[in-house]
Amino acid sequence: MSADSVKAQKNFCTKQSFQFQLLSDPDKSTILAYEAWGNKKFMGREYEGIFRYSYLIDENGMIEKAYEKVKPKEHAKEVLGDIT
Repeated sequence: MSADSVKAQKNFCTKQSFQFQLLSDPDKSTILAYEAWGNKKFMGREYEGIFRYSYLIDENGMIEKAYEKVKPKEHAKEVLGDIT
């Protein structure tokens, strides 16, 4: 989920030939509910932004596992290991 607009998400998907829909939350209501927004640091600079969190949610909508500090190149394998 991103705080970017729906239009920005669509443009990204088109540009990257991404075949899946991305979720947009420009008012950050869901992002804040999942506590995925806050102070971050990069190269000595502090700013507010989205944390790279991921949640494994069961068929009843319950969070089974929360992943913090997700590394995109490794995360899919980690989640597949948890669901098999």
